[in-house]
Amino acid sequence: MYPDSQASAARRTETSLPMGQTALLACWVLLALIWFVPLGWRALFSPDEGRYASIGLAMLQSGDWITPRLNGLLYFEKPILQYWITAVSLAVFGINEFAARFWPAMSGFLTVAVVGVTARRLWGAGSGAYAALLAAGMTWIGANSHFLTLDMGLTFFLAVSLCAFLIAQRDEALAKERRNAMWVCWAAMAGATLSKGLVGIVIPGATLVLYSLLNRQWAFWRRMHWVSGLVIYFALTAPWFIAVSLKNPDFFDFFFIREHFRRFLTDEARRTGEPWYFLPVLIIGAMPWTTMLPAWLWRGSPREASVSFQPARMLVVWSVFIFVFFSVSRSKLPSYILPMFPALALLGAYWLPRADPRRLRWHLLAPVAFWVVALGVWPRADLFVSDTQPLSAVRPFLNMLAIAAVVSLLACGAAWWLLGRGRKMLAVAVVSVASVLGVASAMLGHDSYAYKMRSSKSVGHILEPYLRPDTPVFAVSFYDQSLPFYLRRPVTLVDYRDEFTFGQNAEPDLWIPTVEEFFDRWKAAPRAAAMMPPSTYQQMQALQLPARVVYEDVRRVVVIKPESDAP
Repeated sequence: MYPDSQASAARRTETSLPMGQTALLACWVLLALIWFVPLGWRALFSPDEGRYASIGLAMLQSGDWITPRLNGLLYFEKPILQYWITAVSLAVFGINEFAARFWPAMSGFLTVAVVGVTARRLWGAGSGAYAALLAAGMTWIGANSHFLTLDMGLTFFLAVSLCAFLIAQRDEALAKERRNAMWVCWAAMAGATLSKGLVGIVIPGATLVLYSLLNRQWAFWRRMHWVSGLVIYFALTAPWFIAVSLKNPDFFDFFFIREHFRRFLTDEARRTGEPWYFLPVLIIGAMPWTTMLPAWLWRGSPREASVSFQPARMLVVWSVFIFVFFSVSRSKLPSYILPMFPALALLGAYWLPRADPRRLRWHLLAPVAFWVVALGVWPRADLFVSDTQPLSAVRPFLNMLAIAAVVSLLACGAAWWLLGRGRKMLAVAVVSVASVLGVASAMLGHDSYAYKMRSSKSVGHILEPYLRPDTPVFAVSFYDQSLPFYLRRPVTLVDYRDEFTFGQNAEPDLWIPTVEEFFDRWKAAPRAAAMMPPSTYQQMQALQLPARVVYEDVRRVVVIKPESDAP
């Protein structure tokens, strides 16, 4: 893990960049191209991508920047900030997939930049470059940056709050520098709160308390700039929370009680998991650096006698707390632990400059094994074929995965050779770029499945010629979250509740509770369109209701009622 007494070159701490500025710039240009260019090449798929794109589009179309709506119904599960950013992105770039995914991608790339700048300030230029490369190459940061959810935006703001705090509390920080950095920290916590709620202040606050208790250090609590910091925090967060509560009296109970405390403490969200639920996420998400994690955490744990504030120890506390906090929660999703990954990248940047390049080669065996297995699966597409995953959807995904495997294996081979010659940073850069390319390739391959089975992009294109502004569109006992986005308008839900229950109870006239009521509406409408499961379409056929199939797959049937079929 660490340099031995015979490796004098490896024993030096890299405080300057060991690779040329031109090479480093070329690396970042390549990373940026891979990071942003493919964003618009994939269809939005259900549920998350369709949900958050539709909310942003509805906000842009309605001009209501206070009350979020999903498919026309009140939706208060999450705060407002990402919806605002998505709406602005759609206004700037057009209503398309690139615009919808722009903020997760940008917040992910900015997270990489933030950890790089922070490591540079803390430990030197070499650590800064390592931190950015490690963060960019982490599978879970790359994947969540190219997938439309709220978690990458939350992670960015939490990373900024953590990094600003580390910079502010350095022993050598000047008074003005400390004040400015703490103001950034408070503002970032406000951004995190507006991105996903109280977790934006719970994670930083709990980390500070635990760090103080473990280190018996309290002095930095007096350097928090409490008065001005709280003014910044509430000036940024309070206006929207007050405005939406005044406009929607039930917001407070639903958002704070149900979506925070009851979701964390009960099984109401139906997202339970074993205590070790996040262990596979951590192992896969930290690839290709997974086997380095124990060394990173161990290196960051001991107390440094030369300084009072211990940034590396705080990074360990931050990472462990996030993992444990969400592990004990009764509501679990794989992306919940994403905010720990920037801290892990910083710990890696603290460790890597001191690591022996030759010993680092053995850490390449884990990603090599992973990609060899992926390559071995490539010919066995039949193992993944089912009624909901036809061969036509599985095969392109495995093909792209095989391409990613070949590129990554070649990169690992090149890194092995470079490490043997002491070119540590160049080796890390090669593996990192290959990892970003591998994630992008895998997600492009996944589009073959998402487009056919989890997206309504093709349905939107098919229905467009049949729809007029006054043509009702129904989602009957079935709902695809991407349908409103691709139709550019809401649809009327029939016999479907799920996460819409609050909005349906508040505005019951905006949906249809039973299939029987829908049949009556269908018969009376001069024109209409509907998406439904095959079983509901069979009912329509049995009742001889006028309907022409325009799209069909194993999960859904899409029908229209042209004017010529009207009674």
